[in-house]
Amino acid sequence: MNFSRIIQLLLGIIIGVLSLAGTAGGVGYYLFTRLAETPPKPVFSEEVPKEQPVADKASPATPSPTPATAESPKPQPSPEEKKEEKLEPGAYKARVTWPEGLSLRDEPSTGAGRIGGIAFNGELIILKTSDDGKWQQVRIPDSDQVGWVKAGNVEKMDSSGE
Repeated sequence: MNFSRIIQLLLGIIIGVLSLAGTAGGVGYYLFTRLAETPPKPVFSEEVPKEQPVADKASPATPSPTPATAESPKPQPSPEEKKEEKLEPGAYKARVTWPEGLSLRDEPSTGAGRIGGIAFNGELIILKTSDDGKWQQVRIPDSDQVGWVKAGNVEKMDSSGE
């Protein structure tokens, strides 16, 4: 009788260890597969108005012309000649080269408040560079919003605009 109880004890321990190992393996597999998924791109508060017309375009076709017509007068009356007239002395057009886009800040500091953003390949006008050369004051042509971005994340555009 003693021998059968020892076997029962050993089988109980083995079954318990296997069930714990199986459960831990299942939980580990679940967590690793969840971590392997690419997270969605974050949406910043200043980007929401830009994405709403895109969502409207994905929705029924009727609402999309209304925002498009409301925004279309801005680009139409401002041809390249008018944009060039608005350039201050020493200012030049540039394009964002940082893949995630840039945060537009109210002061030349990483601790300064965000007042907007510029998407990758977005156009902006460089007004001046800070004394230390780490920040550039920029203006967004469509909204005439002025702020600061980190230097070195833009590339100067040709005078033709491309």
